[in-house]
Amino acid sequence: MSERETTSTKPVLAVVTRIPATLIFIAVLLVVGIVWQGLWRPFEDSSTFDVVAYGLPALSEGRWWTPFTGTFFVNEPWVYLFTISGFWGMAYLEFRRGWRIALLYFWIGQLFAIFASALLLSVLSLAQWEWAQAEALALDVGASGGTMACIAAAVGLFVPPWRVRGWLILLGFVFIAMLFWGQLADLEHLLAVLLILFVDRSLRIQRQTVREQRLVALIAILVLGATQIITILVPTDGPFGPTEPVSGGFIDFAIDTIVILLIANGLRRGRRWSWVLGIIVASFNVLTGVLVLVAITLTTELQVEGAIDGETELALASGSLWLLMLIYLIWVRRAFRSKRKSVLGAPPAPTVEDVKQMLHADGGGTLSWMTTWDGNSYARTTSGIVAYQKRAQVALALADPLGPADSRAESVAEFIRMSEAAGLIPCFFSAGDATKDAVPAGWRSLVVADDTIVDLPGLEFTGKAWSAVRTSLNRAGREEMTFRMTRLADESWGVQQQLRAISEMWVGDKGLPEMGFTLGTLTEAEDSEVRLALAISPTGDVDGFLSWLPVYGPDGVAHGWTLDLMRRREGGFGPVMEFLIGSSAKFFSEEGAKIMSLSGAPLAHDYPPDAGAIAALSDKLAEVLEPVYGFGSLHRFKEKFHPRYETMYLLFRDEADLTRIGAALTRAFLPDATLRQFAGAGLELVRGERD
Repeated sequence: MSERETTSTKPVLAVVTRIPATLIFIAVLLVVGIVWQGLWRPFEDSSTFDVVAYGLPALSEGRWWTPFTGTFFVNEPWVYLFTISGFWGMAYLEFRRGWRIALLYFWIGQLFAIFASALLLSVLSLAQWEWAQAEALALDVGASGGTMACIAAAVGLFVPPWRVRGWLILLGFVFIAMLFWGQLADLEHLLAVLLILFVDRSLRIQRQTVREQRLVALIAILVLGATQIITILVPTDGPFGPTEPVSGGFIDFAIDTIVILLIANGLRRGRRWSWVLGIIVASFNVLTGVLVLVAITLTTELQVEGAIDGETELALASGSLWLLMLIYLIWVRRAFRSKRKSVLGAPPAPTVEDVKQMLHADGGGTLSWMTTWDGNSYARTTSGIVAYQKRAQVALALADPLGPADSRAESVAEFIRMSEAAGLIPCFFSAGDATKDAVPAGWRSLVVADDTIVDLPGLEFTGKAWSAVRTSLNRAGREEMTFRMTRLADESWGVQQQLRAISEMWVGDKGLPEMGFTLGTLTEAEDSEVRLALAISPTGDVDGFLSWLPVYGPDGVAHGWTLDLMRRREGGFGPVMEFLIGSSAKFFSEEGAKIMSLSGAPLAHDYPPDAGAIAALSDKLAEVLEPVYGFGSLHRFKEKFHPRYETMYLLFRDEADLTRIGAALTRAFLPDATLRQFAGAGLELVRGERD
């Protein structure tokens, strides 16, 4: 076995060794299935079934062993697939909390489900309820009561917000199965899950965010729609009685389906009109169920079914589910207040001049000047301003909030709240540690780059470490290269045309337009506060240039500069970038600046060895994007200047947001790219992979 194969099997072995009880349980089930031929024949047809199966009749007749023996049998061969896959909850529980806890949850859940079902059916059958009387005579086998208890306990270990989502999906599954199919096994599943819900108390819906309330409403409305489709096509036999497929009620079904499709996305985004329509359709279905129940009481079920052209059982079961939906929509009504053209922030809306004034007054980070670029919108908070772009229903905040440092946490909280109220997904891109500390507990973070900062006080290009920079400066002197720190507007028309020609040549080689968002163009360099560093050849040609963005301190003085554009002329001075950055560092240092940021190279972070799947994904993206944008090469180039690193993060609520955030970032960085350009870049990536 190769070293790579050995490494890849280690995680699998680590998991297997931590779930012995689960694996032994599954092995026993399979052995029993082989010995009693249940793996290929219906066990419920064998003579052994009545001896080992559990249920009210078995307990009434004194077969006390059946809750234990019945656990290890399966009634039909195809059910083995679901039975074995259901042990994932026990495996997860055992992996997290040990085999003793896992077995405890399993057996308590299994035995409670069996005995509680028998007790409940014995009481309900006394009321002459046809369903209860039928199930009171039923026998069952299987471990599903215990596995459902373990699944419920495992869901309780999920991290927020997945815990609430998992609980709601699980509860929806057991309640719908009980209402529409209602076999003895469905009752056992419901009781096992409710037991763990009561004991663990890990479902805390009252702590939901606005986003989670909307998501629950969306999932619930879609589940109700799917349930209606399934139950009108598939026969059911629940507590309200049996139904036949395609048995009428098509008008109500069509109305509900159309309304659900109409309002689903609106509920996800918190639209008020969607909430109103949801209340109307829920009330209509609840009222229908109530009227059907009253009519059955006053007349007969057959007469009512003829009048409504449908199954009364479906009307009653659906009305019960819609009642839960109605109660929930009323309870979380404050989550549905967003309007289609919601404006983020308190009025009046800030302008670019307001942003610049705040930067001059309170200072900012190394990327803060980028918030003044075109394409950004501004949300005014109580004490600051958050620059963001609205892309793909995402409020993509750029860098850290502006304003006094001690108000950052308040600005972060306000921006998140106002984004969610508007039905947008909030996130922060290229944010620093302070913003990372300010986001709510439970938010996720991804490292997107390392800000490369050179400290300027006392900077000297001496020693072996600086030999590459020193060599470029010396060579520039011998070849009579000239360094000039200037502004674009101060240069002649001829020099400006050279700069544009160099940029256009660079863009033409990429197959994609110049990137935006955190990567500027010559348009942004036209700002009077942005500086240009030029490398002029003896013939007067521009061989390369850099643009530098100001980094203001709270005293209103630029105490640092951030590198933005890096462009060189093909065939010009070789080490022009080392020459320009080294000369700029000396110039800024002599001016009294404290720092010089070489900015961050996206997807070029050095992850620790235990960073996991996120690091692997980032490294793969960096590898395939290298032929197009050279982020890794740029990162290695900046290391020549021995910077210190400050991590920049993408901050987001949870993994469910990543798909939309990815689309938003794509459009933020490449707002003008066409499908043809994306396809061309894809071919370039393929070529790079082959090379």
